[in-house]
Amino acid sequence: MSNLDQRITGFDLWHLALPVRSARDHGIGRVEGHCEVIILRLTSEDGTQGFGEASPWSVFTGTPEASYAALDRYLRPLVVGQRLADRAGIMGQAARAVAHCTEAKAALDSALLDLTGQISGVPVWALLGGRCRDRIPLSCSIANPDFDQDIALMERLRDDGVGVIKLKTGFRDHAFDVMRLERIASDFPDFRVRVDYNQGLEVGEAMDRVRDVAQFRPDFIEQPVRAPEFGMMARLRDAIDVPLLADESVFGPEDITRAAREGICDGVSIKIMKSGGLGRGQIVARIAAANGLTAYGGDMFEAGLAHLAGTHMIAATPEITLGCEFYQASYYLREDILQTPFPVVDGHVVVPDGAGLGAVPDIDKLNHYAARRPE
Repeated sequence: MSNLDQRITGFDLWHLALPVRSARDHGIGRVEGHCEVIILRLTSEDGTQGFGEASPWSVFTGTPEASYAALDRYLRPLVVGQRLADRAGIMGQAARAVAHCTEAKAALDSALLDLTGQISGVPVWALLGGRCRDRIPLSCSIANPDFDQDIALMERLRDDGVGVIKLKTGFRDHAFDVMRLERIASDFPDFRVRVDYNQGLEVGEAMDRVRDVAQFRPDFIEQPVRAPEFGMMARLRDAIDVPLLADESVFGPEDITRAAREGICDGVSIKIMKSGGLGRGQIVARIAAANGLTAYGGDMFEAGLAHLAGTHMIAATPEITLGCEFYQASYYLREDILQTPFPVVDGHVVVPDGAGLGAVPDIDKLNHYAARRPE
């Protein structure tokens, strides 16, 4: 029996509530106090362990309760007792076993890849086709309703060598958005600035406000209106001369195919929590590139484990060219769950070389923050 022929024998779950540093407002909702994630641990016959993280948000991809139930009730029977070598078959069954729940499927895919990499002695990026980059530029989102606190954060980011920020807009009045853009241009001229509405604008107000923001020449403006508003996204794209990106309008390969056909965007945010796994995220990137669209690696409200999975995907996907947003573990959570710090150096995420995901969660931290944990 080869190492990858061994069976998966363990399937354990933690539901965590992780304290955060501040409130954050987005166009579709607020996060404060804590964010919730689900951690999956798979164990093989020889005792090797692999981990994955589901990072849902109720107003965007789904609830932590749904992710937990999808993994515990519907996906567990498809995994325990199966050969690790059959990852593609397991993920194919998972896609059909429960609708939606893309975060749960991302956690399963990550854990299977981590376990395979641990047993094989290779990084996850090697399992996804090989590494095309060693470092990924980091973008940090600015979304605190108290802008003075965000000014302090931007000063820290500047000192740390982070050169890209994304301003979250549309959660208050337009004057607040313009004031912050003017202040950033004045006080932090070296930052590359991106703008993200997270669906925060109504159709009737979107055109004037997006045109106004476009005058600040951001790298791009992201998802001004609700996800189903494909027609309005196309009109906005035609009306401005800065790139328009889609996020909530594009989850998986099916959506990016339609988005490209209907011309709603110049690029797309790719998140493994939306796409349902690392492999599907790569497919989204390749379809986007084939249609002349750019892509960057987005995140949800994630801990370092999900950041690692996204890092490996970007490292193996040359079509993702606009960096990543894996800042939560370093700049938003009060404490991350990894045993070692998520690797950010001089404003870049450093791609790990170790087997699997390249780092493991601290079990004591998982138990400490758990609302539910293995018996």
